[in-house]
Amino acid sequence: MIVGIGEMLWDIFPERKVPGGAPANFAYHASQFGFESYVVSAVGRDLLGEEILKIFAEKELGLLVETVNYPTGTVKVELNDKGIPKYEICENVAWDNIPFTERTKELAQNSSAVCFGTLAQRNETSRKTIRSFLELVPKNALKIFDINLRQNFYSKKIIHESLMISNILKINEEEVIEVARLFELEKKNEQEICLHLLKEYNLNIVIETKGSIGSYVFTNDETSYLDTPKVNAIDTVGAGDSFAGSFAGALLKGKSIREAHKLAVDVSSYICTKRGAMHKIAIPP
Repeated sequence: MIVGIGEMLWDIFPERKVPGGAPANFAYHASQFGFESYVVSAVGRDLLGEEILKIFAEKELGLLVETVNYPTGTVKVELNDKGIPKYEICENVAWDNIPFTERTKELAQNSSAVCFGTLAQRNETSRKTIRSFLELVPKNALKIFDINLRQNFYSKKIIHESLMISNILKINEEEVIEVARLFELEKKNEQEICLHLLKEYNLNIVIETKGSIGSYVFTNDETSYLDTPKVNAIDTVGAGDSFAGSFAGALLKGKSIREAHKLAVDVSSYICTKRGAMHKIAIPP
């Protein structure tokens, strides 16, 4: 079973709203490799909560989503002329208050991969649930820290503690610069920073995505680089999540690092040509 744990929300664009949240996007794309995928989160006792649960259920995602006395999360999204998003994230919402239950405990103990980020750790309740979940995940599971630095909802401490409990880091080029500032690594270039994090935190894999330029996958034994295909990008929201979900799904299917990297690049590039992050992909055998 594959799990995305954290924020579950509505992305509110000027002309529409789209269900999302990095953990849900990750779980959806991992599920396309034939795995049972779950979203662990929380929604409010409101129409937005009812609607998002219905939509995710229709996409055949497993839902371990509690209903709590806080509003369902929303994010105001504005896209520039290149489809790059700017976010305004509401605070003190349902996914800030994800409870840890017996069902959550059982799911953690049976997970093959889990993806989490910094955003859902901004509140103590959800942070404790995420940490408790990761403590119970089997040792050989993929523990993917998709760092997702948003607004001011992160700290050096949370990043450090998250790296300590993960074995895969996914980070983009802007986040590499911010991590270098926080950890006083400015004298190193991007590749050196990624390799430093790989060794310092005893990670198995570090993934750096560089938008329309390309992406790297670093391990202790190899470095894979691939250019990003030239596509007519409409909306890049969720592209990184589709990359992480596809990469994890491919690895669990027995693909090599290079093969998983290529699949992740192809899927995320395709998602950029669509509105919204959850679209069916023809996954090769």
